Amino acid sequence: MKYASITDRLADLGGAKWKVHFEARKLRAEGRKIIELTIGEPDVPTPDRLIDAATAALQQGRTGYSNGRGEAGLLHALTARYGQRRGRKFTPQQFLCLPGTQTVLYLLFAALTEAGDEVLVADPMYATYEGVIRASGATMVPVRLLPENGFRLQAADVAAKITPRSRVLFLNSPHNPSGAVLGRDDIAALGALARQHDLWIVSDEVYEDLVFPGVAFHSPLDFPELADRTIAAASISKSHAAPGFRSGWCVGPEEFIARALPLAETMLFGNQPFLADATAAALAAPSDVAPGMAARFQHRAQMLHQRLNGVAGLRVTLPQAGMFALIDVTASGQSGEAFAMALLRAKGVAVMPGESFGPGLAGWLRVSLTRPDEDIAAAAEAIATFAQEQVPA
Repeated sequence: MKYASITDRLADLGGAKWKVHFEARKLRAEGRKIIELTIGEPDVPTPDRLIDAATAALQQGRTGYSNGRGEAGLLHALTARYGQRRGRKFTPQQFLCLPGTQTVLYLLFAALTEAGDEVLVADPMYATYEGVIRASGATMVPVRLLPENGFRLQAADVAAKITPRSRVLFLNSPHNPSGAVLGRDDIAALGALARQHDLWIVSDEVYEDLVFPGVAFHSPLDFPELADRTIAAASISKSHAAPGFRSGWCVGPEEFIARALPLAETMLFGNQPFLADATAAALAAPSDVAPGMAARFQHRAQMLHQRLNGVAGLRVTLPQAGMFALIDVTASGQSGEAFAMALLRAKGVAVMPGESFGPGLAGWLRVSLTRPDEDIAAAAEAIATFAQEQVPA
């Protein structure tokens, strides 16, 4: 039997990256005590006001078909939110509502790229980025992020990778897995490159509300001169502790949205009205939970840094946002995957190997900060002990 080429392009991009996570779940099911620091799920339940809004919408019969663009109330809430935050006017015609950021990104690359095109993306990157790029037939062109630059994408490094086939500059700030946040000057320099080479800018901004105290968030949407080439994606999964709602959106030029709408309608002809109503309620006011999460995640990153940085050659980078911290374990002489799997089996601590996020993070670990302080402290002690045991006698 014959299969479409997309199945070959994506064949090695599925669950293999989550091997340590799945092994941890298996061990826990067998009765082993595991501190799971692999995935980035909010550490608080979805706020009552979102549950109440969704419940009220269900009770009011908001269970019918929607339109392909999004419910009017949600489009109005998005227009108001982006106008207030970006300091310029937006219209409802600049938005598409879809079930989560992952679906949005699949749509964007399907609408912007095809076989022969290239997408410039930071390395390391979120584990599914390669898949949403490859799905369209485009080629991913990784641009290395360096710890000495704070894992912030540098315009000069991007410029060195641009070719006549380059079509999209894919940004992620705040960045997963590093927690780095691009500064205004960083974005201005990257935007100048995009204009010079006629590149689209796709910006994953799902962690916008989880910047740590004292850190400023900037978006290419802040720059009017980039408005005709920037499409941003986000959702309420992180900011409002509602990952199961699967409610996301993209914002971009009206012409792009009009051209992408038929494609979106072939994927899902309108998302659920009751979830749209809950999302509109979420966006109508500042998040109830994001400030607390950001403060806790920053504190937990500092806990890891204080306990582990310098122990047996470990190096912990302090994030500026998001749900994760990175640990450099190259001094152990092991890959991140080998270290993570051995740590899980020896100490019952599950973390993600850096290799799951690209070759730029080989020999590193990504540690979720979404467990309680006592779990983070216990994990730090276990990692320290394990790392010291790896040092040759």
